Amino acid sequence: MKITFYGAAKEVTGSKHLLTTDDGKKILLDCGMFQGKGEETDGMNRNLGFNPRDIDYLILSHAHIDHSGLIPYIVKMGFEGMIICTHATRDLCSIMLLDSGRIQEHDTKTHNKKRQAQGLPPVDPIYLAEDAVKSMQQFVSIGYNQKFRVTDEVTLMFTDSGHILGSAAVNLTIKENGKVLNFCFTGDIGRQTNSILRNPQAFPQADVIVAESTYGNRLHDIRREAQDKLLKVVVNTCVQKKGKLIIPSFSVGRTQEIVYALNQLVMAGRMPKVKTYVDSPLSVNATNIYRMHPECFNKEILHVMEKDPDPFGFNNLFYIQSIEDSKRLNESHEPCIVISSSGMMEAGRVKHHLANNISNPKNTILIVGYCEPSTLGAKIKRGDTHVSIFGNSYEVRADVEALESFSAHGDYSEMIVYMSCQDKKQIKKMFLVHGEEHVMEDYKQILEENRFSNIQIGEKGVEYELL
Repeated sequence: MKITFYGAAKEVTGSKHLLTTDDGKKILLDCGMFQGKGEETDGMNRNLGFNPRDIDYLILSHAHIDHSGLIPYIVKMGFEGMIICTHATRDLCSIMLLDSGRIQEHDTKTHNKKRQAQGLPPVDPIYLAEDAVKSMQQFVSIGYNQKFRVTDEVTLMFTDSGHILGSAAVNLTIKENGKVLNFCFTGDIGRQTNSILRNPQAFPQADVIVAESTYGNRLHDIRREAQDKLLKVVVNTCVQKKGKLIIPSFSVGRTQEIVYALNQLVMAGRMPKVKTYVDSPLSVNATNIYRMHPECFNKEILHVMEKDPDPFGFNNLFYIQSIEDSKRLNESHEPCIVISSSGMMEAGRVKHHLANNISNPKNTILIVGYCEPSTLGAKIKRGDTHVSIFGNSYEVRADVEALESFSAHGDYSEMIVYMSCQDKKQIKKMFLVHGEEHVMEDYKQILEENRFSNIQIGEKGVEYELL
């Protein structure tokens, strides 16, 4: 059994890890898009490093685009196998991949106008919306903690990783040459104090673990303090400065966390009367899918739902679908909160809100999650005084705040807690993925200080023996 990392190797996006059995079966773990690499991104996404026709099965840890976004592309390029995931992941992919296809079409159309002006030939989108719809025919979903026979030699079981709705660790039992290998790919690991979802679940003892490391050298603020900090930013921006609070947020996971936190403040009578807008069609649809899957919720929110049937709705909260309503938000000078995707500020309606509001000192940009170092979000977060949006330079005069306690990724202490279900002596190999290289190095040291051993940082394109 061998594994090759084709993405999320010494970086955070593009999760793709290929298992190859001794009898030649190829199982792809995740098929994510690279994001936030500027002009490099397109080529990185088109050049997979493997032939999709050779892949027998795809096992998907969760629906975020950096883990699922190239599924329509590999189907378009000849992959015909099953795509296996949890029920909620399948439902989220049905809207997220379609949205991604539409983005490919829109961005390519805009890009081709520039190419035409330069006398260059047009390019095709990576895939179309119709490719996304077609790919959904190959999805097969199963519940958590159910054993599923992938092949005669490979059995799969998903355990809840607590990252976003439907997210899972991929646990494989692989029989080869008279031996049994217990393998775990953690996917993205959630928080130990999740306000909506269940905490990450203990996973079966593994011989080999492929583990994420996004926040491998960071500690988050205590989650119970997050509402107080959020409220402080709301009051400062919308009440005292009478400005707009712009919250760039991932449509799936982070947006629901923010809305739920605001809902809790409303229920407690602490929230000022400020209009809140969720300006993202994908966020609206994703929130509806959250409502469909209360089986993924923790006891706290289920208890809240006994008194408040809709924890993602409150007075003065408005979900926006149409472009016209979104434009009206930019024309309005009324103090308000605008939650809009994307979280790294590289695409979506949030870029229009930033362009219209980032140079006004009355306003605040609140960053609530990870931003890949080369993205617009990272530039704003690190304090750049001028940023480029839609090719135009804007002075950053709005306040910039960061509140990462809403992150869906566990910090290093939470990931160590997650790993504590394992007998460290039985782990033969551990590979770190999904993290910046210096963070991986730090996390490797932290793991070793906690008596984990045989740890390697996965190199892109390198094949490793597991047995």
